[in-house]
Amino acid sequence: MASATDSVSIFAEGTFEEQILELVAYIVRNRSEEERASFTGPFQNALKSGEGRKPIEEDENRRKLILSKVLADVKGLGDGSDKEIEGFFNLLFAHLLALYPSTSPELKQYLNTLLKTISASSDRLSIKYRILSNLFNTLPRISPLRLVVYQTLLGIATSNDDLEVLELTKADVEKWLSEWDITDEEKATFLKSIVEAYAKADQLTTSYEYSLVYVRRLPPSSELGQSAALEAIATALRLPTVFDFDLLFKLDAVLAVKDHELFSLLQIFLNDGLPEYKSWEASHSGSLEKYQIAPSELERKIRLLTLASLAFKYVGQNLPYSKIAEALQVDPSEVEKWAIDVTVIRAGLVWGKLSQTTQSLHITRSTSRTFEREQWQALEKRLVSWKAGLSGILDVVTSAKRQGGQSAA
Repeated sequence: MASATDSVSIFAEGTFEEQILELVAYIVRNRSEEERASFTGPFQNALKSGEGRKPIEEDENRRKLILSKVLADVKGLGDGSDKEIEGFFNLLFAHLLALYPSTSPELKQYLNTLLKTISASSDRLSIKYRILSNLFNTLPRISPLRLVVYQTLLGIATSNDDLEVLELTKADVEKWLSEWDITDEEKATFLKSIVEAYAKADQLTTSYEYSLVYVRRLPPSSELGQSAALEAIATALRLPTVFDFDLLFKLDAVLAVKDHELFSLLQIFLNDGLPEYKSWEASHSGSLEKYQIAPSELERKIRLLTLASLAFKYVGQNLPYSKIAEALQVDPSEVEKWAIDVTVIRAGLVWGKLSQTTQSLHITRSTSRTFEREQWQALEKRLVSWKAGLSGILDVVTSAKRQGGQSAA
């Protein structure tokens, strides 16, 4: 949403005096005639360029003073149509940005007040999003005020269970953080607010994905960095849909907690199998409960990952049920259940076809838990085999062409 650039203003034309009076008229439009006249009079007098006064267009200080008095009376969205409300705020923002540098404390103070006013309005949700999106897009790309505006957007969307309307992507977030002139601490705080927003919306996988970006932004040796790293590890283990643990080992803050019990458990899920997991569980009584991780979910995960690792060695071949049963420590009658659970239909770790006739799973593709020397060697072996197969096909085709040429002769 904040990437839209089709801002609209219905108060775009006219002199400064005319535009200020339009804004004032909008503020008092539903008051009595007497109240409107009483309110508008001081603005009309302040805008006059009588004897001893410079023309208003040449008097920046007077324009700032007049605009500050307009801003002081903005108490809500007003009673106009969506288009009128949008135009009203677009013009307020336009005058603020014209009168104050984007880094000035006055601009930040005025905008913060307006953002609170807009956010506190209890209705007209769609126009609030549009007003703030317009402001976000009007601000220079490097402006630190973009952070404040988007935090307001995020807060409104979160409190209304409406995150989808923001159409937020990690690519957008990474781009903004590379552009905004803000501190590393502010960047980390912004990322944490996104993590918490998706967690509150019960979009836990998305929250976890942003948590990895958040952890990457934190100093790895700091207490906050290591605490966030441990939470990311626990979340990855806890979520039933997360199977890629290699991403965590690319984070310095995760490597910094290598002496923690969760790190040793994480290593098992990256490289080992069911026996190692059961051994860890037996020697760390109560640890899983402390991090709200269900042992049954972990046992399911390690079995699926074990099957994926086994399948990786059998790509293009039949994997016997007996080998699957042995690796998973299950009865042969349960093999098909586990095979279905690990395939693309469920976990998306293995692609293949079950055969009750041959009591095997033909592996067409398998996800590797990590990609290191062993996996590269396996890939090289398959490529060599593929190349040899292609050479054989070419030989057959060449031979057929020759025989066809001789027959024609």
